[in-house]
Parts: sequence; structure tokens; C-alpha cells
Amino acid sequence: MRRLLAISLVAVLPLTNATAARAQEPETRQQDFAAAAAEFQVPASVLLGVSYLESRWDAHAGRPSSDAGFGPMHLTDAAAFTTANHHSEGAEDARGDDSRPLPAPAAPPAPAGLPLSLRTMERAAALTGESHERLRTDAAANIRGGAALLADYQKALGAPLSDDPGEWYGAVARYSGAEEAGAARFFADEVFATIKGGAERTTDDGQRVELAPVPGLAKIEKWLDLLRLRHPRPDGVECPASISCEWIPAAYQELPPDDYGHYDLANRPASQKVEYIVIHDMEGYFLPSIGLNQDPKYGASWHYSVRATDGHIAQHIRTKDVGWQAGNWYVNAKSIGIEHEGFLAEGGTWYTEAMYRSSARLVRYLARQHGVPLDRAHILGHDNVPGTLPTTVQGMHEDPGPFWDWAHYFDLMGAPLHQSGGPRSGSIMIKPDFATNKPYFYGCDRANPQAACPPLPAQTVWLRTEPRDDAPLVKDIGKHPTGESLYSVYDHSARASTGQRFAVAERRGDWTAIWYLGQKSWFHNPAAAPTAVPSRGLVVTPKPGRATVPVYGRAYPEQEAYPADVPYQAVTPLQYTFSAGEKYTLAGPAAAEYYRAVTFDLADHQVVRGRTKYLQIQFGHRVMYVKADDVRVMSAG
Repeated sequence: MRRLLAISLVAVLPLTNATAARAQEPETRQQDFAAAAAEFQVPASVLLGVSYLESRWDAHAGRPSSDAGFGPMHLTDAAAFTTANHHSEGAEDARGDDSRPLPAPAAPPAPAGLPLSLRTMERAAALTGESHERLRTDAAANIRGGAALLADYQKALGAPLSDDPGEWYGAVARYSGAEEAGAARFFADEVFATIKGGAERTTDDGQRVELAPVPGLAKIEKWLDLLRLRHPRPDGVECPASISCEWIPAAYQELPPDDYGHYDLANRPASQKVEYIVIHDMEGYFLPSIGLNQDPKYGASWHYSVRATDGHIAQHIRTKDVGWQAGNWYVNAKSIGIEHEGFLAEGGTWYTEAMYRSSARLVRYLARQHGVPLDRAHILGHDNVPGTLPTTVQGMHEDPGPFWDWAHYFDLMGAPLHQSGGPRSGSIMIKPDFATNKPYFYGCDRANPQAACPPLPAQTVWLRTEPRDDAPLVKDIGKHPTGESLYSVYDHSARASTGQRFAVAERRGDWTAIWYLGQKSWFHNPAAAPTAVPSRGLVVTPKPGRATVPVYGRAYPEQEAYPADVPYQAVTPLQYTFSAGEKYTLAGPAAAEYYRAVTFDLADHQVVRGRTKYLQIQFGHRVMYVKADDVRVMSAG
């Protein structure tokens, strides 16, 4: 890894005042930025730009990010804050192939030797005299800490405390905490792109903040183009040129007497098409997690890891090969897995803007390379991947969880989740306002697991048996065979998430019912603050004469398709069915395929293809499959 070199560039204008049209809205946060900029002689535009790329100016009620960063300036305090850094989500077998089950992986180790990028609060406290508690919970103190750090980095580079934003490029790059020049450069590039274009938004606590555009940064852009040419991308890494990416290979080796680890060689897309990109969180920090990917005995692997502080990406497996990552072998064989530094809930409850931006560019690049549609039926969370058999449904994982901002993520991909169809459309897309949608959860604190989580922005809505707030949650007989759905942050049984499309079953006033897991499920959807938008598309319903239709967790071929040397993989329905009158949104056809890969040698691997026609539907929180012969495809209306 190369240390960041000091860079001093020339640019232009200071930040202008917020527009008069916003004068009536709260501006305390704006004033805090101005005061801290003046105190530490940092251009206000630079301070605002750095903060935007870390937190989009949000305070997050003093809660930590996915890598223990706090407040608008994302001051990190991992050493003091973090306890054990992994939460057990279930007994999922990451490979998801019941013909060769994996033993449960050992718990990953707690982080050791935390880098300085995860301990910036220590330096901020020394520079400002503020306590760690105030730097975590008081937005004004946090902004002072960030400004003090920027000024400290500028001085360390031997650069003047100039009022020219361009003179601060090196300090901004150092603020990223990255040791890789490319990662620091990506972070600084994004900050200065924000400064040049400007930004404005209302924060999570109602503060209106504006960064007026600062023109005249062409010299910076020209210099950066030259700089990129001096630092070419590592050979073979599969990433877009605009992000920081390195190759850290996952371990692939034979393990005596007759095993190997811990992914499978393939020849995608020549052998089988990539249909999905699966989004995960690590339930841990970057370095310990990628270390697991280098251990051939660890029973899971994935293609990419994304670091929170600066958006730096490590690729571990070629996209032509199959990672053991989604807990479903059918999905694994047809997907690329991306892990993001952080936690579903405990240890962090929000993700940095740098991570969202870098990851979104990677997903868009991969989707273009492999022809994957940019929608929520193909860009899946791990929590949207179905179990393979009735016995595996209960243990499937729940990440990245309710605090991942899917709407913002798709905006950054250039594929916004938007309304289609009229107000009485027969299908809808879940889309609550992320900033203001703060549903009740419990389970964010391992020491007190029954305690309520703090009110946090979330991309999910609760589903109930009747159109009233005190009605019971709908049941998930796979997740809870004999019990009720839970309000736990780790239980998606009665939740629908942003971007997911469902067929409308009924409407009553401010409530909408959708078909979900074979039942009518209600969510609050008032016209004044809608939590869903109309969404035009096709749906499936049982064919006439069919009382019920089975659903499947994988689209495996019929028995007759298997050659003599490949054992038949049973086509086993899950425990769910749906009945006449119910409708479920259609994502498209699903290929009847089984990838037989049980040896170290690629020459032994085979793709078995069948004649059975399957369709992918949104059945509950997870996608599932039906046989085309069992259903009728129709317009949602």
C-alpha cells in the first residue's frame, strides 16, 4: 500500500450565503459549519463538502456509522465504542448446496490493531478540548472536531490555511484515512465534485443546509486526470475506473483429504448468466473480514468488499467464478456478492456517503457488464434471497437490514425508484421517505436485547393482519413455524422494503393491503405521506382450476434433464403456497439450471439445464419461484 503524497492545487471561490428562500427554515447546522470554518481557518465549502461525503450533514442522533463514525463529520471512535463485532444472524450455510453442506463457520475475530482511520476522535478531542461524549452527541462540537482535523492535516502537509478550496485537496484526501493513494484520491475527487456542483438538503433532525456551487475548479480536474494516468488500475481488477479498487484474492486451494475452499471456479457468462448482484454487510470491520476471505477453511466467500470511511473496494474473486455468499446455491451460481463494512444494527446503524457512492458505481458497472436489470428484483439484499428447502428458510440471513437506504442507492446508480402507473394501479412499489420513516424495532443492543432501538431512518414498512396500528403482524410460517412475527431488527417476517413491488389486494382509507406470503397484509399508506407509489407491471395468479400453487427457493431442472454422472437435485417446494384470487408481481423468467461443481477441477464442473419453465416473483420479503405451468400471467391493472 502506498502512502498518500501531499497534493496542493489551486482553485477559487468561498461559499456564498444560503438563499433567502430558505431563511425561514432551521439553519443552526449551517451556522455551526460557518463558525467552525472561521475558528479553524478552513474554507466553509471544504468543511461542508467533506461532511456531505461522510454523512450528508446528518447527526444520526449520536449513533455510530458502520465503522464507528459519529456525527456530521464522521469522527471515528471504534476503540472505545466497539465490543464484540459480530452478531449471529442464523445458521445459514453460505454455499447453500444441500448436496454438500458446509459446517457452521467459526465466529470471526474481534478487530485488533485498529487503524488511525477508525480512531480520528482521539485527535479531534486533543485539538479541540472537547470530550468524546460531546464529539459523539453534539453536532456543533463534532463539526468543530472535523474542522480542527482538516486544519491539522493541512499544516502537516506544509500547506497554508488558505481560503482557496483547491489548496485543501491534500488535507481532504488525508481526511479519508486511506493509505492507498487511489482511495484517498477517490474521496477527495468526490468532495470536490460536490463543492463544484453544490448541494442542499434537510438533515435527519430538520436542519436545512446548503453548499452553494463553487465554479472554476477546472484546474483541479485537469490535474487529477494527469494524476490518474500515473497510478494505473491493478491488472485484471474488475471495477470502474472512477473508484479505488485493488485485488486481494480469496484463498482457493485443495484441503486434504478430498475437500477444497472456498469458492468454485466457473466460466461465467459463457457457462451461465449472472442474474443477480447481492448486497451484504460484513457484521464486522474491513480488515478482519477480508482476512476471512483469505482463509480457505472459512466456509464463506464473496467477490468484493467495500470500506466505509472512503469507499475503497477490494476484489477477491473473479466475476466469472462462484462465491459461497448468499446461502442459496442456485442464486450463488447466478450472482455476484458485495460485502459492505459494518453492521445490520449493533455496532452501527448508518452507512457513509462515500460507501454508498463507490458501491453504487461498482453495481452499475457490473450490471452493465453482465446485463443485470437495475431493479430490486435483481439487485438483492442478502435478506431477499430465499431459502432452498423448507429446512433452510428459518436460518437465512437478514443483512443489510432496514437501515440501508435503497432509494438513495438507486439514485446514485442513475436508476431511481420511481412511480409508474396511475393512483389506482393494481400494483405498488414500497417507497417510504427514508429520513422521516422511523418504525419501531428492538434488538439493537446486545447487552439489552429487548430494549427498543433508537428512532432511526429506515426503508421498511410493517405489515399487519388488519388496517389498524394495533393489529398483529402477519405471520411467516417459514421463519416462525409455530409463533408470531417479531419487531426485532433481525426479523423481516412482516416487513416490506423500498423498491419491492407487490400486487394490491385492497385499499381502505389510509391503508393499503398487498398479497404477501399467501395472505392479505396491510400497511399504513396515507395520501399526505405515502409509503408506496403506483408501479405498473405484470403479476401472476393461479391458473383456473388450481386451488393452490407451490413456490420454490430455487429453479432446478426436472429429473430427466440430469446426465447419468450427475445426481438428481430434488425439486422441493417450500412450505408456502398461494391460492386463487391472490396475485404476485412478476420479475421475469428464471432459467431451470443446476451448476454441478463439487471438485477442485473446473473440467469436472457441469451446467444441467432443464425444460421446466420457472418465473421469479416477489412472494414475501424474499424473491421466490413458481412453475410457469401453474400460473397465469396478467397485467396488474
